[in-house]
Amino acid sequence: MTTIDLRPASDRFATDWGWLDSKHSFSFGQHYDQHNTHFGLLLVSNDDIVTPGSGFETHPHRDMEIITWVLEGSLVHQDSTGHSGVIYPGLAQRMSAGTGILHSEKNDSWKLSGELEHNDPVHFVQMWVLPDEQNINPGYEQLDIGEVLTAGGLVTVASGMAKHADQLAIRISQQNAALHAARLDPGRHVQLPTAPFVHLYVAKGEVDLEGGGRIGAGDSVRFTGAEGQRLVARTSAEALVWEMHSTVA
Repeated sequence: MTTIDLRPASDRFATDWGWLDSKHSFSFGQHYDQHNTHFGLLLVSNDDIVTPGSGFETHPHRDMEIITWVLEGSLVHQDSTGHSGVIYPGLAQRMSAGTGILHSEKNDSWKLSGELEHNDPVHFVQMWVLPDEQNINPGYEQLDIGEVLTAGGLVTVASGMAKHADQLAIRISQQNAALHAARLDPGRHVQLPTAPFVHLYVAKGEVDLEGGGRIGAGDSVRFTGAEGQRLVARTSAEALVWEMHSTVA
């Protein structure tokens, strides 16, 4: 039997540092709830808006698979393995922290071109999942899947699952998890994965969920024993879906 646990946007933890407006689906930083530390293998799902010229200065991570998904604007990534670049909507990006990595994320992409200056915030969702092996070599991968997303289906963004080995996806070091995304025009629909644990996050717009009703931007749903529920867009919408076949021990 499927259990559907709806978490309204208003229930999220919030951090406001002036330059950062962040909403946390799980315990994060100074926000802690012993009953809301993870779901399945997903430990962090932060919806962040960063003002121009600001961002996260260089800081460390270890033993975590970190996926960043930009909704609007652009985010500059730099890390201690020598990777740097601009993350924009439709670009799938994964950083494996492994034995340890330093990185920064800033809303200053105009500095890279030396020509274009913008004054727009960047809006993105950053998600962390536990790897299935600790102390791996730090790594980075990105792939532009924007064209595939325009077709309107459920697209695999990042996966460590064997069944996605030949599909368009960046790899994560977690064989029991996959992230999918959908950009839907009004009236279009997708079927969610069948899995022991599924986490749905509505990043934009409004959708109707089979068995769950109307869901809006910032709302999330935690499915236990998901059975391929149908998701229909009421407006132009964007959804992020974690398919997970195990949970944190």
